[in-house]
Amino acid sequence: MPSTGPMMAKAAAHKWGFRTRLRRHAFGWRSPPAIERVKEAVSEIRKAARKDETLAAEGAVLFLEKVSPALEHVDSSSGAIGTAVNNAVTILADIIATAPADDKTREEWLERLFEAHAADQIPYIELLSEHWGELCASPEAASRWADRLTNITRQALHPDRTLSGHFHGTSACLNSLYSAGRHDELIALLENEGFWPFKRRAVRALLAQGRRSEAIRLAESSRDPWASDIDIDRLCEEALLSSGLADEAYRRYGLRANRAGTYVGWFRAVAKKYPHKKPAEILDDLVAVSPGEEGKWFAAAKEAKLFREAIPLVNRTPCSSQTLSRAARDFAEQNAVFALEAGMAALRWMVEGYGYDITGLDVDRAFSYTMKAAQNAGCADETRRRIVHLVARKPTEESLVTEVLGRHLRHP
Repeated sequence: MPSTGPMMAKAAAHKWGFRTRLRRHAFGWRSPPAIERVKEAVSEIRKAARKDETLAAEGAVLFLEKVSPALEHVDSSSGAIGTAVNNAVTILADIIATAPADDKTREEWLERLFEAHAADQIPYIELLSEHWGELCASPEAASRWADRLTNITRQALHPDRTLSGHFHGTSACLNSLYSAGRHDELIALLENEGFWPFKRRAVRALLAQGRRSEAIRLAESSRDPWASDIDIDRLCEEALLSSGLADEAYRRYGLRANRAGTYVGWFRAVAKKYPHKKPAEILDDLVAVSPGEEGKWFAAAKEAKLFREAIPLVNRTPCSSQTLSRAARDFAEQNAVFALEAGMAALRWMVEGYGYDITGLDVDRAFSYTMKAAQNAGCADETRRRIVHLVARKPTEESLVTEVLGRHLRHP
């Protein structure tokens, strides 16, 4: 039954702007308006948190109750709306978890959230259960929820698939057991479970007990086509780093575990985590674990000022000609030899036909930057001969690149 205390009365009286905008089936099939409303709601709640954390937590609970029914008709095929809601869940779960609420208020929030999670049909707020231990905010509350959910979870995870089934509260149960410090129960509950997103809780429980070797063995034994290799690598790397075994962590997991969206980001992540390693060593090791992609490490090598290493890489496999042209432009004064070789690589890969939407302006710029660097390096004539030879290697092929370069070479 809803609380009538001063805290809840104040929350009920607050006029949340998102309340009316997130009514059931509020949106058609288009996702951009829905994404905008989700972001607006999160901003409104975060603004409230700066003045009243408990009020903001109440708003977060209300949002999580309303968001899935509001989005039921939205086209989620692109994944954009799902990403927006997942980000919102992560932010709002933290607001709820850290709010200074009394036990009665927090329990009411948890009941409302659990009911909303159970009713989540698409689902949109499935991620909420991953934060359940934190939402409980105390080992005692987490233990109560573990008591409530363990028997159903045990049945859902039964090794006999004719007796098992889906239970929306499984992750909430596992996270509650972990937060309650009931690690042995958690490990036993997952003894026969093969699904990695669940099994990883047993790995974390072993780590919490200081059983590092067992945790790593369990994680390694969980590799299969449906398990996330990068997640396993990161968990094992974390286990070794937390034990002060940085060299072993680097050797076994450090390179793969820190893969990022770009090669520069990947290099930065490894270098930041392993500052005792020389940049050149990290670069060599990253190149070794990504055969056939040597040229893609050019930008990372350039950023690390590994100029001597960068050019051989980009001459082995292609790299974006725009990236190479910019390097030729930016370093023409301070490192003319490097700039020259970057420009030559840009022209080479253009002539070879690599690159997307190469225009005449791209070719003009690459030639101009290369020749400027060559002049600064004192080898302009030799560089022109190299470009002539480069174009001559494709004598029977007419292309925009060779046509533009031909004009430059005919008119010094």
